[in-house]
Amino acid sequence: MAFARLIASGFGTGRVPVAAGTVASVVATLAGAALLAASPVWLATAALVATLGGLWAIRHAQVEGDPGWVTIDEFAGQFLTLLGLTHVSPAGLLTAFVLFRVLDITKLGPVGWADRQHGAFGIMADDVIAGLIGAAILIGAQVAWPTLLG
Repeated sequence: MAFARLIASGFGTGRVPVAAGTVASVVATLAGAALLAASPVWLATAALVATLGGLWAIRHAQVEGDPGWVTIDEFAGQFLTLLGLTHVSPAGLLTAFVLFRVLDITKLGPVGWADRQHGAFGIMADDVIAGLIGAAILIGAQVAWPTLLG
């Protein structure tokens, strides 16, 4: 169970006493930038592993509700948002980070629906949906304005 809790806590980022979700998103943005720079396939694989690993870890750690220390969902969502970038740039990373956090915090539309679901699915789904929406917004913005994100 200790290993499952380590994964569920976003490798310890969830144990930060203040703004654990934001800290996890910062760490995920930096890790995701390195993965994206190496290969978008690596980043997509990491997003899939974070999503499936998060579901497994939350179930095996017997998590009740949606406690603040569970931050593997932020990794999955942030990685998915970063997949909307065509390349790594400071402007792109900052935009992807802010976009994901706004979607995750405001819980608009399908993100809010997913957040109201129970268990491991509900914990993970709102961030995964926020990440997919964030990626779609980034892709649309780059199609409309190719030089927007550097």
